[in-house]
Parts: sequence; structure tokens; C-alpha cells
Amino acid sequence: MKNSMHVTKINIPEDRRIELIALLNTSLACGNDLYAQLKQAHWNIKGSNFIALHKLFDELAEQVEEQVDIIAERIESLGGTAQGTIQSTIKNSSLRLYPEDIFLAKEHLEHLTHNFAILGELSRNNIRICEQLEDLGTGDLYIAFTRLLDKSLWFLEAHLQK
Repeated sequence: MKNSMHVTKINIPEDRRIELIALLNTSLACGNDLYAQLKQAHWNIKGSNFIALHKLFDELAEQVEEQVDIIAERIESLGGTAQGTIQSTIKNSSLRLYPEDIFLAKEHLEHLTHNFAILGELSRNNIRICEQLEDLGTGDLYIAFTRLLDKSLWFLEAHLQK
């Protein structure tokens, strides 16, 4: 990723902002990827729990999309450039690839729970990094995102529990 910084009066040193922007752009890629995976599941779910999961996947996608926008705006606020293209998402996402040939609820749920857990762990790690870089604003963004990811994971895992 090219690091072209924009002028800002935010009083976080540029070297720290560059590091924060890199973290945020990775999160942006993962968030975009997770959004697309949720829509894939939403469109292709089959089975007896169709309507409940169809609605849940769409609701979670909307919530993830909102967080993606917040992440992109924080990147811009710090003087960076949000790398939100499909190409950047493919190159920079840490999530597991989502199969295009699955339809059953259990398969969608297993893949989505795995990727929610990956992004939750990444976000928790980023909270600590933000504290070290003395940027509580970005840390707060990650706290909110982690809370959403954990709650969403709970909703998804509930469908897999007996």
C-alpha cells in the first residue's frame, strides 16, 4: 500500500499515524471481505432455517458495512487514504476464503463464525497497539468494532449449538 499522507492538524506524530493507518487499512480490507461474505451467505442460504438466517445475514452485513465506513473515515481523519477497492480487499484481507459452492446453513455458519473470530482477534490486538501508540480515538473504534463482532459471533454460534 502506498503511504501518501494528507495534511492534518491532528496532534499524533506522523510515524504513529502511518502505523495506525496501516492497521486500519487491514481492518478495512477484512471488513469489506466479511461484508461480501455475509451477502454471499444471505443470497445463497438454503434449508429449513432459510428466512431466519437470510434476515440475520443481511442485518449483520449492514452492521459490518457501517463499521467499515467508520474505519475508512478514521483513516482519512488521520491523514491517510482508505484502501477500499476490491483489489485492495483481496490483497489485504486476513480472513479465510469463502467458498462459492456452499448452500446449507451449517456450512455458511461454520465459515462465517471462523471469520468473525479472526476479525475479532485482529481487532482486540489492534486495541492494544492503539494504546501503545497513544491513540485512544482509534482504540475506541476498535473497542466498538470488537463488541459488534463478538455479539455477532454469539448470534451465529447459537445456530450451531445443540
